[in-house]
Amino acid sequence: MSNCCSDKACELEALKHRQASTLKIVLGINAVMFTVEFVAGVLSGSVSLLADSLDMLGDALVYGFSLFAVTRGQRAKAFSALLKGNIMAAFGLLVLGQVVYKISVPHVPAFDVIGVVGFVALAANGICLSLLWHHRADDINMNSVWLCSRNDIIANSLVICAAAAVWATGSPWPDLIVGAGIAALFLKSAGTVLVGSARELRQAHT
Repeated sequence: MSNCCSDKACELEALKHRQASTLKIVLGINAVMFTVEFVAGVLSGSVSLLADSLDMLGDALVYGFSLFAVTRGQRAKAFSALLKGNIMAAFGLLVLGQVVYKISVPHVPAFDVIGVVGFVALAANGICLSLLWHHRADDINMNSVWLCSRNDIIANSLVICAAAAVWATGSPWPDLIVGAGIAALFLKSAGTVLVGSARELRQAHT
């Protein structure tokens, strides 16, 4: 009798199970951190924290769509990546709108809240990145998820830098600049995911 683990169908099923388990964990982490960062962003008046909280919400939605697609075919995965790219682009534009509003109504945010919550978010996303690392090359679906997690690490680091700069200068500009930077990162990653998903869809039609 052949070993199930040597069978390609069995290996694929095991891979899908591992992907789904990982996605459930990172979805939960991002959902919790969205709530924490959103509340902290509102209370501290920080654009960078609000941007990062929307990033967490976007990722939670992204992981939810990825969880749906992980047991589907290549075409469903490509559509999922296409939807994720559009979500990332939408959040990027939303953050840019917040930056414009804060420029017109300037307010120095609470740097201590930004710093503490930024470090907590960095630790949470470090866990997510380590969980997703081994799945980053599985397929277009998991690759787009890994890109989201990698971007989170960069965004968290920028938020921490913003906290230090606001403390040093007493100005809201570092917070606004970081918010704009996170928005630009969103839009760049959205373009990468959208291009990749479009390529996958073309291949699915051939």
